Amino acid sequence: MDTTLQDPLVGRLLDGRYRVDARIAVGGMATVYRAVDTRLDRVLALKVMHPQLAADAVFVERFIREAKSVARLAHPNVVGVFDQGAEGAYVYLAMEYVPGCTLRDVLRERGALAPRAALDILEPVLAALGAAHRAGFVHRDMKPENVLIGDDGRVKVADFGLVRAVGSATATTGSVLGTVSYLAPEQIEHGTADTRADVYACGVVLYEMLTGAKPHAGDTPAQVLYQHLNTDVPAPSAAVPGLAPELDGLVAAAAARDPGARPHDAVALLGLVLEARAALTEAQLDAAPPQARSDARDTAEDRTSVIARAVPVEERTSVIDLPLPEEAEVRQVAHTGRMPAPEPPPAPAVPAARRLPPRGPLLVVAAVLLVLGLGAGVWYINAGQFTRVPAILGQTEAAATQRIADAGLEVGTTKRAFSDVYERGTVMAVDPAPGERLRDNGTVALTLSRGPQIVKVPHLRGRPLAEAKRALEKEGLVAGVVTREFSDSVAQGAVIGSDPEPGTERAPDSAVALVVSKGSPIDVPDVTGETVPDATAALQEAGLTVRVAPERINSPEAAGSVAAQSLAEGSRAAEGDTVTLTVSKGPALVEVPDVTGETTEDARTALEEAGFEVKLKKTFPFLGDTVAGQSVAGGSTAPEGSVITLTIKGL
Repeated sequence: MDTTLQDPLVGRLLDGRYRVDARIAVGGMATVYRAVDTRLDRVLALKVMHPQLAADAVFVERFIREAKSVARLAHPNVVGVFDQGAEGAYVYLAMEYVPGCTLRDVLRERGALAPRAALDILEPVLAALGAAHRAGFVHRDMKPENVLIGDDGRVKVADFGLVRAVGSATATTGSVLGTVSYLAPEQIEHGTADTRADVYACGVVLYEMLTGAKPHAGDTPAQVLYQHLNTDVPAPSAAVPGLAPELDGLVAAAAARDPGARPHDAVALLGLVLEARAALTEAQLDAAPPQARSDARDTAEDRTSVIARAVPVEERTSVIDLPLPEEAEVRQVAHTGRMPAPEPPPAPAVPAARRLPPRGPLLVVAAVLLVLGLGAGVWYINAGQFTRVPAILGQTEAAATQRIADAGLEVGTTKRAFSDVYERGTVMAVDPAPGERLRDNGTVALTLSRGPQIVKVPHLRGRPLAEAKRALEKEGLVAGVVTREFSDSVAQGAVIGSDPEPGTERAPDSAVALVVSKGSPIDVPDVTGETVPDATAALQEAGLTVRVAPERINSPEAAGSVAAQSLAEGSRAAEGDTVTLTVSKGPALVEVPDVTGETTEDARTALEEAGFEVKLKKTFPFLGDTVAGQSVAGGSTAPEGSVITLTIKGL
């Protein structure tokens, strides 16, 4: 009996457009149906949120975020989203329908996979995740169930329901999102996830494909989580003897417990995978693991029962081909499975050895030495004088140069080229290729990535200046002229804007001018004439830094008070700006000129030029103009700026 007939949505026309034909799968958040878009007459998949969750605004928001996030990822290895809507209690996504099976189905049917098949599946998965990571998103729930293998051989990543923007908060409250067997340690311990959490999950998936088992097992989820936190993922060669060490290295790098030890995103891991594949021989790629099941059902229509042959590199986005029935005539080599070799014929009987004459032992020793000598000579001619080019794709120039030197080779020419895959400054091509043989002291030409040929200016507003410069450098741009302005909306030291504006396309190494916030302006108070402690308190309260000059000056202000300040009253300063205070020694003593007997005008001029203020005192009948006396006698000293009173005698 078909249980989908009991589903109330099967046979219904949802939202007046989508005819639900059958239920495909049921998950924790939603049910997936095969449906037909009656407007466009095409088969698609409908992902419908469980009605009991549709009343929760948090779940609905996460569900809709999936549609918006995945719709931005126009990538051949990502399951596309066509539409999003709701009808009553049903919130749904209309998605691309991929007929075929999941990687979980393949592993359940076949057990472990040969390295070639595992890498053929992993590479398009990493290409899809790399596109998501470079677009600013993290999947956060990578597992075999979310890797779809279509009937046409295409590999696609599905279920971005837990996707979240890299820049947004990724901590959860009360629970950890994801599947316990593939959670990174930081997701378990801190509830946070970035692109390296997806890299960790891919390392676990690779281990499972190579060995047929998960690296951590336990009777309860808590036991599995504990092992993620405290136990390294073992080398797959421990379960599959003879597995190439390059595959052990891939798993160790991707599934490192320390996030800082992993490749920073799926693009970087893809570079390591391609490098490892180039270093493997055909025999290593096609080595059948003992965990692989050879008694699987033979059903051409059952896609879960067949691991398809590998396809050429140029068709890397369609790496799983159609199955071949086991009884069918084999027309070409299937790299993911090998035909058993016929039993060798029995060796002819060895006749009994004749008794050697007395010289026999010496002749035998001489023959052995001759064979060893010839073997050593052949080895030296064919291999001993050669060195294999080390695997250095995706490494920095310094790391690559060191590995080449350690191999006894030298770096020849170095050039740069654009690349959408390799990070700026890393090795994107090697001549000769990794794994090829060179004579000792041979030279290796490197091609370093300049990053994408056209880069976009990133959004920098609100980022601290140092972080903004790093963001520009990561995109292949450089920080240009930095100017500073006051801003009431952007924190001090953060970027207000850039020239050119965010999203503008520029060639690599172009300069981007930055405007940095000085924070809200501060009106500087006047503290001249105040004591140094009072002046310091007033300026610090305003948010300014105070510095007292070591030297003192004469001024009209009282000795020990503030004679001058570096920022005048009313000046606009940024928080933390420094105001230098100069302390007064008191007024300077100046010799008073003798002006008695002089006219009022001449006396005033002489005293003011000497630095004094003049006050006149006239005697009745107030008609005279000659100085009869002065308050400070001529020839004595008085403080500069003090008042000298002149007495003018009458007629």
